[in-house]
Amino acid sequence: MKTKASTTKRRSRAKTAVASKVNGNPVKLEIQNLPIRKIKPDPEQPRKTFDEKHLEQLSESIQQHGVLQPITVRKSGKDFIIVMGERRFRASKMANKATIPCIVRNYENNEILELQIIENLQRQDVEPTEEAESIAYLSEKYAPAEIAKRLGRTDNFIRQRLKLAGLIDGFKHFVRNGEMTISLGVGVALFEPEEQQMMLETMGEDFNAHQINRMIKDQTYDLEKASFDVTDKKLVPKAGSCVECPFNAANQGNLFGEGKMVCTKSACFESKKSKSFLNLIEKSKKANVLLIPEIRQYWVDDENNQLIISQLENNGLKVYLLDDVEIIENPIKPTMDAIKTEYQHYDYSEDELKAELDEAIQSYKEDLETYNSADKNGFVNGIVFHPETYQNKNVFIKVIEKSKNDSSEYAAPLANRKMADCTPEEQIVKINEREIRKKHIENNRQFEEIVQMIRETEYINTKKTLSTDEMVAFSISLFENNVDYMSQQKYFSGLLGDTAKMTRIEIVEKFKKNFKKEIFHKLIRYMLTKQVHFGESNHVNNLTNISFYNAMKGYYKSKIAGIEKEYTEKRDKREARLKERITVLEKKTQELND
Repeated sequence: MKTKASTTKRRSRAKTAVASKVNGNPVKLEIQNLPIRKIKPDPEQPRKTFDEKHLEQLSESIQQHGVLQPITVRKSGKDFIIVMGERRFRASKMANKATIPCIVRNYENNEILELQIIENLQRQDVEPTEEAESIAYLSEKYAPAEIAKRLGRTDNFIRQRLKLAGLIDGFKHFVRNGEMTISLGVGVALFEPEEQQMMLETMGEDFNAHQINRMIKDQTYDLEKASFDVTDKKLVPKAGSCVECPFNAANQGNLFGEGKMVCTKSACFESKKSKSFLNLIEKSKKANVLLIPEIRQYWVDDENNQLIISQLENNGLKVYLLDDVEIIENPIKPTMDAIKTEYQHYDYSEDELKAELDEAIQSYKEDLETYNSADKNGFVNGIVFHPETYQNKNVFIKVIEKSKNDSSEYAAPLANRKMADCTPEEQIVKINEREIRKKHIENNRQFEEIVQMIRETEYINTKKTLSTDEMVAFSISLFENNVDYMSQQKYFSGLLGDTAKMTRIEIVEKFKKNFKKEIFHKLIRYMLTKQVHFGESNHVNNLTNISFYNAMKGYYKSKIAGIEKEYTEKRDKREARLKERITVLEKKTQELND
């Protein structure tokens, strides 16, 4: 008599032959229904995360239909170790299955891991940091292009994941829980682990994307604006060319935009920048040309500027500042596109823009004549450079001759004198002026940081009704950037009153105090009349014009109808004449054919 146990045992060992290929040659693989209790997960399996909800769904499917695709295992003593299919194995256990269909194969250890990695990477729900670590493992054996081919991914995707693999664990945690985007993670991974750790500690316990973005910005450099030749392999021989450097973001995928070259190795960039400055000094000495830093007297006491001046003096150069010289630059010929950009916030017609272009071209011709005759008027070749970036350009320079009465330092304006040459009272004045300038610079940076922070939030998608302050801000933006001076006087003369003795903040407060929704509506209606399109655009082929045309019919229906009637009558008469002419031509055609 056959027992249930013996039947189950034979059933669990039932084998089914299936066809497969190895190295292009067909082989037979046998599917065996093995006891689940004898199957163990691989502790070296690179996949660590399993979505419980998806496992439950798969478990329900297995309960109804069974395991449709066998898992792959390898023999290990009395048990079997999973090579591929751990998710199906887990779902089968949840479904209380006693057996599971398996393909038993023999593998080398490194071959097992590679197969597991490739199988996991071909899934659609791979956790990004696990994916990155797996691709990094494959990169020890295969080139990125080969990995991309095997996985059906782009080369850029593989390069980005390889970079993400270099993210320290502290930041990987934020990627896994969804607080940190993959692109931001890749941006942080551009830096060495020690620098990443400093960024992490600076941020604190709570994740702050804006703060991280700011730190990345502060530690990266736009190579397209570098003061040195990025293709130069000999500037700093040990570093080589920036174009081929692994710390150039363009070589790590499109992290900052298509082909954008951004240096992520601050020490190297600063070394090249300093070397380029020393080369610039040597160039000016050999060619005997004046080297002028873009520094004004009123800012000469700045620490960085003092360092630049001392470097020039230590190299035997006579230091002239912008206040000490006249400079003639090679003028740039103006174009209509440049004029349109310059006057984009003005309500100028095409004729007015053309007049501005004509005037700019006339000024260009005069400047070009001055440039071409510079050497005849006592100007000599020179170079001006920015004291922070060291970007430079060739110009003509003439040193301003000082009168004999200016020999005393104390006779010079206060702003032109060094702190050590000033009286205590004058030093107080200079200190206060410098503090005012620093506050202005700080305000610039503070405002930029706040705007960037807001742009990264969901402010634009906020569903709340516009507040009065928001309508005031929008109205001022329209008023200042789109309403020309004549229109301000014509339509909005009583809005602000006399602003000559008011600060900018006071003007905004005055605007807010006088603000009514009628002003908001008036500005909108002013903009509607100005931002229509003429030329080849009209009220039947342009969205802006069609919407404007429809809106105006609500106010001027009879007047618009009158104009429409005139054009319709002209069109009807023209079409009637055309119809008569075509009828005559058709009659002649018929006569010729008869």
